[in-house]
Amino acid sequence: MQEQMAKMLISMAMACAAVAAVAAVVMVWQKFQKHSPCEQALVLLYEFRHACATPLHVLRQISEHMALEMQAGLDQPGGSQLTMLPTFIEKLPNGSEEGLFYALDLGGTNFRVLRCLLGGPEARVVKQEHEEVPIPRQLMLGTSEELFDFIAMRLITFMQREGPEFHRGCNLNDQQIRELGLTFSFPIRQTSINTGILIQWTKGFKITDGVGKDVVTMLQSAMDRQKGWPQIRVAVLINDTVGTLAGGHYWNDDVMIGMILGAGANACYVEGNLPNDIQTKSGKMVVNMELGGFWSSHLPRTDIDEQLDNESVNPGDAAFEKLIGGMYLGEIVRRLLLKMAQEARLFGGVTLTKLKQPFILVTPEMSKMHADDSPDLIVVGKVLRDVFDIGQTELPVRRIVHIVCDTVTKRSARLAAAGIVGILKKIGRDGWSDEVGVSGTLKPLRRNSERTARPELKRTIVAMDGSLYEHYNRFRIYMQAAVHELLSEAAARKLVIELSKDGSGVGASILAACHSERKHSAHT
Repeated sequence: MQEQMAKMLISMAMACAAVAAVAAVVMVWQKFQKHSPCEQALVLLYEFRHACATPLHVLRQISEHMALEMQAGLDQPGGSQLTMLPTFIEKLPNGSEEGLFYALDLGGTNFRVLRCLLGGPEARVVKQEHEEVPIPRQLMLGTSEELFDFIAMRLITFMQREGPEFHRGCNLNDQQIRELGLTFSFPIRQTSINTGILIQWTKGFKITDGVGKDVVTMLQSAMDRQKGWPQIRVAVLINDTVGTLAGGHYWNDDVMIGMILGAGANACYVEGNLPNDIQTKSGKMVVNMELGGFWSSHLPRTDIDEQLDNESVNPGDAAFEKLIGGMYLGEIVRRLLLKMAQEARLFGGVTLTKLKQPFILVTPEMSKMHADDSPDLIVVGKVLRDVFDIGQTELPVRRIVHIVCDTVTKRSARLAAAGIVGILKKIGRDGWSDEVGVSGTLKPLRRNSERTARPELKRTIVAMDGSLYEHYNRFRIYMQAAVHELLSEAAARKLVIELSKDGSGVGASILAACHSERKHSAHT
């Protein structure tokens, strides 16, 4: 009897506690509802900013974890989210390359075709021309044959417009074959300098029948279907980061890292401590990290990031890229603004049809709002009106939107900085003596207070390409500042991040010259 009474009292207590908890929630909600829409939106903004904060100690954890993951990916295929793919590029250009060479750069919603006349150490790049071609949306979701047929048609049309000024100094002798460097900026597993199996599509592409096939064969087959002049030989297969590194190294041999920060994000670097199963003459090779796939429990992800990932074409993949890539920044902003509109009525009673449309806010429009320094934030209001059909907005509303853009950009830029420092840490150029030994083996990481500066450091240049870095000024400023926070003073002085505009295309044509079969090609 006493036991039953005790159970009844416990049940009653639990019920009362539940009622009290519900009542407390109701009271908080009612209090929340009494606030103005801007005040309610500021609460949501505070929660978001807290969840995606990037204090220095978090960035250090991320860069240290990245260095460890790089080593794990090198030690064992599949041992890390960073695939650490060998590129078979052992030697990089030195400026002696000569001849006419082509490049095809496929890495996003556009592709570029380029021809480049190289004149050796004195003349260097004599002349170049390029053309950018948008890829129709349906081809990004169709078949590999449809995509490569379209690319081959536009490439051959471009080649057929080759002018006689590109024959100067080139002993072509009316040759039918043109040599080409193919920049293919999707994850591939290379088996030689000019063969590679597609691992997966990224950046909004979803072409299932292309996965597992050699991309050079797919392009070559499409070229063969076009017939006629000219014939094409793919001399090298690279990704855009390798092209960027090669294009930078052509001018300066201090370039050790190539990085792309555009629609997506990736990096490559010169690795001098290769696994035993990768044999090279020089002991070095350029390694493609596939940086966008990096994952760490230290990454500051929010519920909005989780939602975006779950609804993407590749859920669970490219976690790092979805935080820092230009394809996603505007979408993160849109999702947070939609949440504010739905939960706090930030924009009043306006129709939210366009605000609900995924990817309608592209990052260039977001950057316009972020760059708006007018007292009344006129540009912010214009973008809200033009993109979302949100008409009249009060200044406090526009200020909240401006802060949202700043928050998303700052996180992206600081995480990108942590990625750069992670690479420097792996190759022993971050300025601290305790992370990487001379053998390349990572040592146990000390506490930050126990670090000592590395006495001697070589100058290191990061060749950087991509629209996000080039055109988003505040992103670039935030990234540079975070890199300097993370490095020792000596390493910061020795590091240069240098824009290598269109480096991936020019780099591909230069690498094609390095690996040309023609007699007049440069010695490598």
